[in-house]
Amino acid sequence: MLVSAKEMLTKAKEGKYAVGQFNINNLEWTKAVLITAQENNSPVILGVSEGAGKYMGGYDTIVGMVKGMIKDLKITVPVALHLDHGSYDGAKKVIEAGFSSVMFDGSHYPIDENIEKTKEIVSLAHAKGISVEAEVGSIGGEEDGVVGKGEVADPKECKLIANLGVDMLAAGIGNIHGKYPENWAGLAFDALEEIQKLTGTLPLVLHGGTGIPEEMVKKSISLGVSKINVNTECQVVFAAATRKYIEEGKDLKGKGFDPRKLLAPGFEAIKQTVKEKMELFGSVNKA
Repeated sequence: MLVSAKEMLTKAKEGKYAVGQFNINNLEWTKAVLITAQENNSPVILGVSEGAGKYMGGYDTIVGMVKGMIKDLKITVPVALHLDHGSYDGAKKVIEAGFSSVMFDGSHYPIDENIEKTKEIVSLAHAKGISVEAEVGSIGGEEDGVVGKGEVADPKECKLIANLGVDMLAAGIGNIHGKYPENWAGLAFDALEEIQKLTGTLPLVLHGGTGIPEEMVKKSISLGVSKINVNTECQVVFAAATRKYIEEGKDLKGKGFDPRKLLAPGFEAIKQTVKEKMELFGSVNKA
């Protein structure tokens, strides 16, 4: 059964740990994340970008796959299915398709328009028990065509969005999608502290979780971050494990070309990465 992310993140905020959002891109990704969450007794959020949604055949297909896996794999930990960086129209579509959580990214609009559109999405989603994430201050880098400069969010604008009744807030604090450059300045903790003060008990979200040093992750959690997104790292380890399998010629031995064998090393690599992140975030045995 899919659940809203609201309760799991409220518990995380109170317990000073974070729930991982792990983006899914196909059946292997989804199965790896769900099984790892169950094995570690951890709540989990499955993130789906609009680009990945199209790749996997559409939102109805994804809802069916995830619900089917939860039932057949006997997953009992809390699982939220969440639209990542959703457009205004995309957010409406997943609300109808049966997602249990949605992000409307209005950070590229002027603040008044961001407020207006976020308010409407909150109304539509909450009527169906769906949790809502909003964003202020864009996240740096590019993810499925969503490009951000990585500016630091204005804490006062964060409070305006928080007051709309959203369940979680993504605030740009110098974080970046994808790999971090060597000259990255790090996270703006002074801004995060101010945002935390103004938004109170609202769970905060850290996007671009791949490559942020562990000590920064832990400090972010201590300052109110209750949800951390990971995507690139799973893609990198999946590709590396698959490449190793092929370069060693294992696909040429016996029935090594069978996709169940070909994709198995990548599947295990994702599981290991997700486990490590859950341990770092502190969500193990918090289901």
